[in-house]
Amino acid sequence: MEVHLTPPPANFNFAAHIEALNRERAGKTAYIDDTRSLTYAELAERSHRFAAALPSRGIRREERILLVMLDSVDLPVAFLGALYAGVVPVVVNTLLTADDYAYMITHSHAQLVIASGALSGTVTAALDNVPDGPPLVISQPLGDVPADAATFDTLTDAAPSTMPADTAADDIAFWLYSSGSTGKPKGTVHTHANLYWTAQTYGKHVLGIREDDVVFSAAKLFFAYGLGNGLTFPLSVGATVVLMAERPTAEAVAQRLTRHRPTIFYGVPTLYATLLASPHLPARADVALRLCTSAGEALPREIGERFTAHFGAEILDGIGSTEMLHIFLSNRAGAVAYGTTGEPVPGYEVELRDESGHPVPDGEIGDLYIRGPSAALMYWCNRDKSRATFLGDWLKSGDKYQRLSNGYYVYAGRSDDMLKVSGQYVSPIEVEMVLMQHDAVLEAGVVGKTEDGLTKTQAFVVLKPGLTGTETLSAELKAFVKARLAPHKYPRELVFVDDLPKTATGKVQRFKLRGLL
Repeated sequence: MEVHLTPPPANFNFAAHIEALNRERAGKTAYIDDTRSLTYAELAERSHRFAAALPSRGIRREERILLVMLDSVDLPVAFLGALYAGVVPVVVNTLLTADDYAYMITHSHAQLVIASGALSGTVTAALDNVPDGPPLVISQPLGDVPADAATFDTLTDAAPSTMPADTAADDIAFWLYSSGSTGKPKGTVHTHANLYWTAQTYGKHVLGIREDDVVFSAAKLFFAYGLGNGLTFPLSVGATVVLMAERPTAEAVAQRLTRHRPTIFYGVPTLYATLLASPHLPARADVALRLCTSAGEALPREIGERFTAHFGAEILDGIGSTEMLHIFLSNRAGAVAYGTTGEPVPGYEVELRDESGHPVPDGEIGDLYIRGPSAALMYWCNRDKSRATFLGDWLKSGDKYQRLSNGYYVYAGRSDDMLKVSGQYVSPIEVEMVLMQHDAVLEAGVVGKTEDGLTKTQAFVVLKPGLTGTETLSAELKAFVKARLAPHKYPRELVFVDDLPKTATGKVQRFKLRGLL
């Protein structure tokens, strides 16, 4: 679909842009978290106060601050306030270890660390391992604050800043760290314009978010999918955002769906499957959903169809990345094809190439390359990885796909996860999706097991609540897959497990499953 995309002006500050868009919505609620809410006017004022407090602490433009913060109203205040001041917020995963945070503090040269009270112990331990480490600020402290730390509320008591930093659209605005599943996390550097572009492309032309929407993202603000869901898109149209600090269990999500009645819900495949199998699943009449999205892993067809049958709302399955900031390939409302990742988002081009870099025909699996306006600038201080990923206008995603004759794309897995069985490629995603069509299966993870130089497919299966794995069920599942896929693809071995290892974004960590072999 051809659309006209208007670029931002050369001089552009995303936080100031958001404030200008919502000036006429001063009294409208922007954020609701577990204990508080903020109107658009309060969001702007607190962001300005935070922006003013940074130079008073000696933090200058383009320097970094690390945000180790749960989803509460303080996080968007800190993020937007830093952008407003021309300071670079680095939003990081809240589930990491002290060693991880020590690495990120050192790697980013962070001049300040802001941590939620519930995470302050881990962050303090990290700072103990950083010589001459930066000062610590605690958001929502759970008890007494250490003598050498300040509180977030103290920072936002400053006189408000009156003018935003005169940043350019291509100035560095913020970082996100990659998951680091294959080594140290990579600091992915984004610009002010990149936030604007994701709102103009996916937010406007695929999600179709509106001012009257109430949105709720189970995916947290600390990674790219969640940041778009809970900040970029809703603030670009003046919608209201529900934030949740706790882990997104089926019960916790169901409570927000019924209490706040969001119209747009953003989830991941694992959560949709868990919610459908949960005794806490709300009735259709108790929610107000008009649209849902999914990313992180491919959404199984059966899960999408069951969810829509229950709630009447479609799930727009898509794929994005930290490097592209949000979703660039997606299903569309009214044209959803469950089991596929849909079509390119307006403003983006995708190509499938073979190992020599040549295009592959429809129906064949190839490496996914993307070109679009929201691509990151680089990985910080990582020239080799930057050169291997950012190839001129194109970005190599590391994902395998095939394109159907109707133009829809089907996910085949990460390049590193592809299996070669009997001389033929096998996509673990394809086998997992078939297993999850069985009534007994909640989740599945498929890897290759090598014996005597030969690779065979092995499946780790999580059953639905109340069911027990038996040899009879194992044989039934193998036959179930064999009847639906080519014979070389069915799992020769099958292991029943209580859960699957996953990243914070809900992706199955197949390298950890391989470690169990």
